[in-house]
Amino acid sequence: MSLKGKVAVVTGGGKGIGRAICIQLAKDGAAIAVWDWDETGAKETAEMINKNGGTAIVCVVDVSSKEAISAQLKRTRDELGAATILVNNAGITGFVPFLDITEEVLDKMLRVNLKGPFLCAQAVVPDMLAAGWGRIVNISSSSTQGGAKSMSHYVASKGGVNGLTKALAMEYAAKGITVNAIPPGFVDTPMLRGSPLDVDATAAVSPMGRAGKPEDIAAACSYLVSEAAGYVTGQTISVNGGRYLL
Repeated sequence: MSLKGKVAVVTGGGKGIGRAICIQLAKDGAAIAVWDWDETGAKETAEMINKNGGTAIVCVVDVSSKEAISAQLKRTRDELGAATILVNNAGITGFVPFLDITEEVLDKMLRVNLKGPFLCAQAVVPDMLAAGWGRIVNISSSSTQGGAKSMSHYVASKGGVNGLTKALAMEYAAKGITVNAIPPGFVDTPMLRGSPLDVDATAAVSPMGRAGKPEDIAAACSYLVSEAAGYVTGQTISVNGGRYLL
């Protein structure tokens, strides 16, 4: 599915799922703006793309800052062109019992995981409206479908992303802009490996007998931002190996 001539902004593109999405969309023909607070990781992703004949730039950005988003979007426009694809992937996680979650910890989670996608979409949508075409994919979480102990702040933030997805889909459906969500389920990433979960043991008892791969999410994202998905909007496309049948 060709994305030739398109410019994609992928937040959190420096590793894991975000990196896989950047690489896949570059293979599809899009020029990629790798947005991440981690400059080293973003550079690695961009180098992988550029070495294989694609086009990618590095944008160091805090997605919870409207000023930082504006500055890096201007740079993206100047170097690649107007972005008409946005993948809101940047996020943080945490395992804290509900009664131990401080206001500071809650605010940080909401700033990055919910305010970030909101502000990024608000910044990029004008270019999509001008083009009469746009694709937004929000990476949420399967924890919003099945719940998760000691992650109430994380689940709440990602549940907000799912709601934002539906609201934007309804608002821009007649404008050529689609908005969908992918809630990954148990995908083997550095973030998951850094959690208290026993990744290998949990994967062994899952329906498919394995953890998901970042490339599994990237493949779904590739479809949702393509012309083939032009009549798909406001949907939650679960990529979880059958862990949650919702």
